[in-house]
Amino acid sequence: MYVDPNRNKDAGNLRWIMPYCKPDLPRVLGAVVLFIVNDAMALTIPLLTGLIVDRVIVQGHTDELVRLCLVMLVMTVVRVGTRYGYQMWMERFSQNTIYRLVSDEYEKLHELDFTYFNHTRTGDIMSRMTSDTDAIRHAIGWVSYQILDCVVMFLGALAVMTSIDWRLALALACVTPFLFVLTRGLSTHARPLFLAIRNSLASLNSMVEENIEGNRVVKAFVREPYETEKFDRHNDDYMQRNMAQAYNTRRYMPWLDGLGFSLQLITLGFGGLLVIQGHMTLGNLVSFNSFLWMLDGPVRQSGWLINDWQRFNASCVKIRRLLTSKSRIVEKEGAEDGVKQAVAIAAQVGGEHPAAPDRVTGAVRFDHVSFAFPDDPGTPILKDIDFAIPAGAKLGILGETGSGKSTLVNLVSRFYDPTVGRVLIDGIDARDWPLATLRSQVCIVAQDTFLFSDTIGGNIAFGAGSDRDPVFIRRMAQIAGADQFIQAMPEGYDTVVGERGVGLSGGQKQRLSLARALADDPAILIMDDTTSAVDMETEAEIQQHLRDMDEKKTIITIAHRISSVKDADLILVLEHGAIVERGTHAQLVAAHGRYWEIYRKQLGMAAGAAQGFGEEA
Repeated sequence: MYVDPNRNKDAGNLRWIMPYCKPDLPRVLGAVVLFIVNDAMALTIPLLTGLIVDRVIVQGHTDELVRLCLVMLVMTVVRVGTRYGYQMWMERFSQNTIYRLVSDEYEKLHELDFTYFNHTRTGDIMSRMTSDTDAIRHAIGWVSYQILDCVVMFLGALAVMTSIDWRLALALACVTPFLFVLTRGLSTHARPLFLAIRNSLASLNSMVEENIEGNRVVKAFVREPYETEKFDRHNDDYMQRNMAQAYNTRRYMPWLDGLGFSLQLITLGFGGLLVIQGHMTLGNLVSFNSFLWMLDGPVRQSGWLINDWQRFNASCVKIRRLLTSKSRIVEKEGAEDGVKQAVAIAAQVGGEHPAAPDRVTGAVRFDHVSFAFPDDPGTPILKDIDFAIPAGAKLGILGETGSGKSTLVNLVSRFYDPTVGRVLIDGIDARDWPLATLRSQVCIVAQDTFLFSDTIGGNIAFGAGSDRDPVFIRRMAQIAGADQFIQAMPEGYDTVVGERGVGLSGGQKQRLSLARALADDPAILIMDDTTSAVDMETEAEIQQHLRDMDEKKTIITIAHRISSVKDADLILVLEHGAIVERGTHAQLVAAHGRYWEIYRKQLGMAAGAAQGFGEEA
C-alpha cells in the first residue's frame, strides 16, 4: 500500500491516497450522480429565468408565469436536495478514508524500532496524526468536489453563454489567460510556504509536549519565564510562517478578485450595448448575467482552493515519510518454522533447546557481541561481549553510567541487533526467533517506569492480558513488594493512578512496574536498576520473594548496589562497553579489582576490614 513515487508531484499524492479511498468508491460514484444532477439544475435555472423575462415581462404571456415559477421551484428543491446529499456522502467518504489512514499510521508506529523514535520528535508524530490527517480529510471531503464544481460550472457556464451570445462570451473568455497565470503563480509559491508552516507547527508541538512532561522540573528550578520565552520564540516563528503565506495570498488574491469583478463590468457594459443595439434580448442578458456567478465564483475561489490543495500536498509528504519508514529490526521470513526445526534438531542431539517453539527456557549467550548505533557506526557502545548463563540462572551487571549496561540487555529482547556477533536465546540466534515470541518471553523493567492512566490492577495486568484473575495479580504485587501500599490506598487495586503514575513515589512506581513484568510470566526477567528508588530493606524483601518463586526464571539484574547482585550466579563488570571483570561475588571480592573497589566504597569500610568481611561472605 505504501507506494512512494515522486512525492513532489500532486499525482503521486493522489495515487498514494487512492488505496485508502477504494472501499468507499461506490459512495463517491453515488455522490457524482447527485453532483451531475445538481449542476444540471444550476445550469438550467438561469435559462428559465431569461425565459420568464422574455415570455412574461416583455411579451406579456402572464398565463405562463405560474407554470414557469413552479418548474423553477421544483428545480431549486432538486438542486438543494442533491447538493445536500452529495456533500453528506463526501463527508462520510472522507471520514472513512481518514479512519483507515490513521489506523495505518498507528500500526506503523508500533512496527518502527527504537532508532526511529530516537530521531523523531513526539510533537512531529502528533502533528502527523492530527493536523496533517485533518488537512487530507478536508481536501478529499471538501476541496475535491469544490474544485470539480468550479471547473464544471466555469466550463458549463462558458459553453451555455457562448450559445446565448458568442460575442459577449468571447469578451469574458479574454480574462481566462490572466486567471491561469495568477493561479499558477499562487500555487508555485504556496507549496514551500505550507511545508514551512507544517514544520514550524511540529516544532511548536514538540516544545509544548516536552514542557508539559517536564512541568515539575520547570517549577522546581523556577524556569517558567525561560520556558515562556522559548515558547514565544516558537510561537512567533509559527506566526511568521503563516504571515508569509498570508502575504503570498495578499499578493495574488486582489488580482483574482479583480478579475471576478471585471466579469460583471464586461457583462453589464458590453451586454447592455448589445441589447440596446438589438443583437440580444433582455431575457438573454438576464440569463447571461445569472450565469456570471458561475464564472465569478470559481475565479475568486481558486486562490483559496489552491491554498487548501497545497496544504494537502504538504501533509501527504509528511505522512508518507512516516508510512514508508523502515524498521531496522525485521522478523526473519519463516522464523517460526525455523525455530521448530531447531528445536527438533536440538532434541535429537540432546542439546539445549526451548521447551516449545513458542516458549523459551531462558538460556542466554552473547557470542563475541559488539554494537554501535546505526547513525554513529564509528562509536562502539559494546565491545566483544562474550558470556553465557543457563536457563534459570541469575546474572548481575555492574558498571558506571554510560558503560553500555542498558544497551546490552536491549539486545536480549532484540530492540537492537548486534553489529558484530550473535545473541543466542536457548541456542538460537535472537534474529531467528519470531519477534512476538521472543518479546513475550523477555521482559525489561526499566528504572524510568511508565504507568498508564488506569487502575493499579489494570496496570499490573497490562502484560498478562484479560485472562489473569485478581488473586494472581495480587500475588505478583506481593512478590514485587507492592501489595502493602496498594491495600492502604483508598480503593486498593481499583485506585486510578494519574498520567504516568503521578501521585505515586518513585519506589512505588518501580514496584508496580516489576509486578507488571512478573504478571507477564516471562522466561527472562531483566531488571534495569529496578529497585534504585526503594530502601535497602524493601529491596532485600523483593530479592527474597524472587528467590522463593515457584516459577524459575532467568533473571538479569542491572544495578549500582552490590546488594542487588551479590547473590547472582555470574556478575559482569562493564567499563566503556567491555567486560573488565566476571565471576561470582566471592571470586570478584577476592580478586581485589574494580568490583572490590565498588564493594569497599559502598560498605564504607577500611580496606582490611572490607577484605575480611568479603572473605567471610
